[in-house]
Amino acid sequence: MKYEKWSWGYWLLKQYIRFVDWIIHDKIILNGTENIPKNKPILIAPNHQNALSDPMAILLHTKFQPVWLARADIFKPGFITLALRFLKIMPVYRMRDGKDQLAKNEKTFADSIKVLENNCALALFPEAAHSAKRQMLSHKKAVPRIVFQAEEKADNNLDIHIVPTGIYYTSYWKFNRSVLVNFGKPLLVNDFLEAYKENSSAATLALRDALEKAIDPLTINIRSKENYDNFELIRSIYGKAFAEKAGPQKGFVKRFESDQLLTQKLDKLETADKEKADELCSAAKRFEANVREHGLRSWLVENPGNNFLKLALNKLFLLITLPVFVFGFVFNALPFFVIDSVVRKKIKDFAFWSSFSLVLGFVLFPIVYLLELWAVSAWLPLWWHKLLFFVSLPFVGKLAFRWYILLLKTIGRGRLFILKAFKKQQWQNLKNQQEQLFDELNKLN
Repeated sequence: MKYEKWSWGYWLLKQYIRFVDWIIHDKIILNGTENIPKNKPILIAPNHQNALSDPMAILLHTKFQPVWLARADIFKPGFITLALRFLKIMPVYRMRDGKDQLAKNEKTFADSIKVLENNCALALFPEAAHSAKRQMLSHKKAVPRIVFQAEEKADNNLDIHIVPTGIYYTSYWKFNRSVLVNFGKPLLVNDFLEAYKENSSAATLALRDALEKAIDPLTINIRSKENYDNFELIRSIYGKAFAEKAGPQKGFVKRFESDQLLTQKLDKLETADKEKADELCSAAKRFEANVREHGLRSWLVENPGNNFLKLALNKLFLLITLPVFVFGFVFNALPFFVIDSVVRKKIKDFAFWSSFSLVLGFVLFPIVYLLELWAVSAWLPLWWHKLLFFVSLPFVGKLAFRWYILLLKTIGRGRLFILKAFKKQQWQNLKNQQEQLFDELNKLN
């Protein structure tokens, strides 16, 4: 297979999966696309946290048909291997795959060089594994090895650009999540070629470290091991208030940058004063437990104003749009809950949940939709009635999910109203606890 060749089959499949991906996500934002060079051999180097969702975040929303390098153990004999090769994914063998297998990397590297020689996009995860956390793993040497070998073969005339890339998800697996892809300024392999001629090992390490340093500011990288979950909790509770300290902060990218700064400050605090960091973490956990005990969420406690009016308007809107929810739920619930149940029960590593949900989704939903169309076709006499019904199903399914989320928020507002009206002392205690926590977090340097 010539991976560097444009594939119409790949392009057609990409359009379908892009639509499925749009249904799954609330927002998909590409930031820094001006940093991707044109008419140059490029190697896209993203952080890796979410299995198949990571390459999808890049290949579905750029013009490229990037050729990906992935660990060899996912290449199972039969259909899976054929599918992966059709998707332009090549195997990389590691020591754990067997020392005798390492020689097969020569073909992978040779094919990778062809991709770069043809001014096409190669993509590789420098960490060589996913973390399933907002933590970047140590980088390996595969990226420098491939680009240096490619330049050697081409007499240093390729001018390869490595594009550091950061991928951020609001949630790794929940439906209606948002994703941000940050493309950084490219690293020029030419800048390292003289050093490579003098000392190839030192230059390989230097490029590896430079790439890791370039990707870090494009991600949220919580360095703490002990307090990782606690820092994530603080980010969810305090992130909006922290962002607003700098003035009005609108937009997903701005909120990402603010959360990035917040986690950096928390890491810094843990290094400088671990006892204080632990105290903040304990206070955040106590507050969250108290909030949950009342059936609330922290954002309700933070912004309780105009709750009665908001509650009334939400109820009215939910009542008016109830038929849309019923229609969307009835015709989407079966495949949605079947996929969710299978993935949760069968897939142990939750970093793969979104990947399996995506694959099962774009296979199972169309089958169910066709069966549902057949079941109701007697009530749809005209062909365009049938077409309209079939085409509407994924859209009303997404609307039904958003209706359900609004219902949960409305229930939360109702509980808050009852707490404020009839359990005033408990509400005041909860609000005081939140204000004390925020006062301490406001002191972060």
